[in-house]
Amino acid sequence: MSDRATVIGAGLAGSEAAWQLAQRGFAVDLYEMRPESLTPAHHTDKPAELVCSNSLRSDSLTNAAGLLKEELRRLDSLIISAAEKTRVPAGNALAVDREKFPEKVLERLKNHDLIRLVRREIKDIPDTDPLIIATGPLTSDPLAESIKEFTGEDYLYFYDAAAPIIEAESIDYEKTFFASRYDRESDDYLNCPMDGEQFMDFWEFLLGAECNLPHDFEDENYFESCLPIEVLARRGRKSLLFGPLKPVGLENSETGETPHAVVQLRRDNRQETLFNLVGFQTRLKWPEQDRMLEFIPGLESARIVRYGVMHRNTYIDSPGLLTSSYRLRGERPIFFAGQLTGVEGYVESTSSGLVAGINCARLLDGENHLAFPESTATGALAAYISDPSHENLQPMNINFGLLPPLKVDIDERQKRRRRRSEQALKELEDFIEQKGI
Repeated sequence: MSDRATVIGAGLAGSEAAWQLAQRGFAVDLYEMRPESLTPAHHTDKPAELVCSNSLRSDSLTNAAGLLKEELRRLDSLIISAAEKTRVPAGNALAVDREKFPEKVLERLKNHDLIRLVRREIKDIPDTDPLIIATGPLTSDPLAESIKEFTGEDYLYFYDAAAPIIEAESIDYEKTFFASRYDRESDDYLNCPMDGEQFMDFWEFLLGAECNLPHDFEDENYFESCLPIEVLARRGRKSLLFGPLKPVGLENSETGETPHAVVQLRRDNRQETLFNLVGFQTRLKWPEQDRMLEFIPGLESARIVRYGVMHRNTYIDSPGLLTSSYRLRGERPIFFAGQLTGVEGYVESTSSGLVAGINCARLLDGENHLAFPESTATGALAAYISDPSHENLQPMNINFGLLPPLKVDIDERQKRRRRRSEQALKELEDFIEQKGI
């Protein structure tokens, strides 16, 4: 086994894994196929490019995503550090400047003496050990086939969709208002209010709009927390009103009224020249996306700079293949990380890369692998995707349902969640000290 690690894929997970290895004194070859080979979703050749939303979700300890981010901070995460340095206003969420964030990650990787970034597509599982495969949900077909042949397992997959991004200067601000839900003093979101008639016209448009269809050999298998807006519309108008268009907690400061429905936009960069439509993942054809904006007050003449896209997300049968250290069961020291393992989301992918990187470093050090406590968000997520009792793994965001219940009864939900987070962080601190991470 070599004393130099190989990481394939410089996305969020791969970049994080390489960083964790290098920080522990091990040389890393980090392979990235872009720009030699592109994907349907990426637009640049930079590591850790965000292909969907620019938000890493809530930063509050009453939210499981907030807990996971705090754990990553305490574990010296490259991705969270870069996000903090490039963040843009987004209420209680950690959102980043879409262009500056991957630039910061690239800067940190290139400036580390032990990381060598190699621009080349890997089409077969290499013989070099140890190895971390973090090629993401858009793993190239040749490498996907190689992994499939090596593991002897079929892939599962689902569809993911990205929301359109529009130019800020093309918005009619006379018809919109800035506010965050339930917080009249915050202006982190731009809101496009609809009355009942406008909403019905919008809903009817979505029902009849043309979509980009999957190939005949691919089934439609959407991830429930990332449904395309048009798919949600077909489940009924109330699915929109209780989903991304819900008006609850958004009083129009100009009129003092609560709209029938609201389309929210979030800043996509620090200059505030771009906004993305919150919850508007879509597979609509591009001309239809232009038409869709005509039904949204304030966006009738808005210009789309990046259209929503639909692409296949691929992931392996982790319960049958991986341990909670993200290592492949078997003789060879191979780890997987990122959405390829069945974790879903930016922060979750980062967490898997961090755990894989730490355990790969321990392997090189001749130490046993670490299973993070299941009472932490990091450990709970790893335990979920590696649980052999799962017969049909579904991609999963971190949530408090994955953590064990509290041993004390707390009726109020927010207090209960905060206590659970505090307990998890205490468990993590003890674990770090005990294991010398």
